[in-house]
Amino acid sequence: MKAVAYRASHPIDHADALIDVELPEPTAAGRDLLVEVKAVSVNPVDTKIRKNVAPAGGELKVIGWDAAGVVKAVGPDVTLFKVGDEVWYAGSLTRPGTNSELHLVDERIVGYKPKNLDFGKAAALPLTAITAWELLFERLGVSRDLGRESSAAGKSLLVIGAAGGVGSILVQLARQLTGLTIIATASRPDTAEWVRQLGAHHVIDHSKPLNEEVKRLGLPPVNYVAALNQTDKHFDAIAELIAPQGKLGLIDDPGQLDVSKLKRKSVSLHWEFMFTRSMFETADMAQQHALLNDVAQLVDSGVLKTTLGERYGNISAANLKRAHALIESNRAKGKIVLEGF
Repeated sequence: MKAVAYRASHPIDHADALIDVELPEPTAAGRDLLVEVKAVSVNPVDTKIRKNVAPAGGELKVIGWDAAGVVKAVGPDVTLFKVGDEVWYAGSLTRPGTNSELHLVDERIVGYKPKNLDFGKAAALPLTAITAWELLFERLGVSRDLGRESSAAGKSLLVIGAAGGVGSILVQLARQLTGLTIIATASRPDTAEWVRQLGAHHVIDHSKPLNEEVKRLGLPPVNYVAALNQTDKHFDAIAELIAPQGKLGLIDDPGQLDVSKLKRKSVSLHWEFMFTRSMFETADMAQQHALLNDVAQLVDSGVLKTTLGERYGNISAANLKRAHALIESNRAKGKIVLEGF
């Protein structure tokens, strides 16, 4: 089968940063689905693994996690899917990635693809939707309610880096399923307009001090903060602008943070890492199956829309290198999708 891989970690402009290869077809066992990959999307984690995780002894490493495709075969213990089902998922860090024609994935982290989306538009969503959903509803503990007595009424959410993949779906989830006032950050006119269209009530510029930008809006201190990138750069401002007993959720790798700055306000800090369930095969691993099915229903009912930003052509080393380069530039809007081999 065709695949895209690498033998050593290189900068993305290196000739061998990603290469086209041929690999043996895998076989489904246990609770595995063998999926014929129709489309993939690229996430920051793809670039981080490529740059920092070298295969042992010059072996080939296939990365990529977001995928949408068709079930070609099932393992003997599979109960949730059958051959021919159209699926979407975000894979596992502990297994080969989705940048291949055929891919093995545990059924417990797979959902049924939205019927109203093509494979490309569907592939844009799984990893970021899982991350945003878990961050908002599980880590920060925001309730899914929209009634007049909503527990979120009068409260606010600041989304730092709202125009990226996770931010693009997090803004939608918060706007459509909660009563929160959403403050999104973006630093360019096109990304500011993007997050407004997704449902942000206010947009501020994260190239400026965030505490001053929030103060300029005349709003009370922020109850929830979702720090999606550059948390270390914004941490002092977050500590100042967040409300007493507020909640801070983060997904990036900020290095050393002086969390004592959160103490006087009794602010709680919450990590979100969507690979935790698959990495440790937690008892609630199948929650991601249920979550993806919920998101698919919200997409099909028109509540949520795809966050596809650009289509980069077929799945090849050349096109994936272009996608990695854009991700590393921190100028991506929405998700980059590649389709077919």
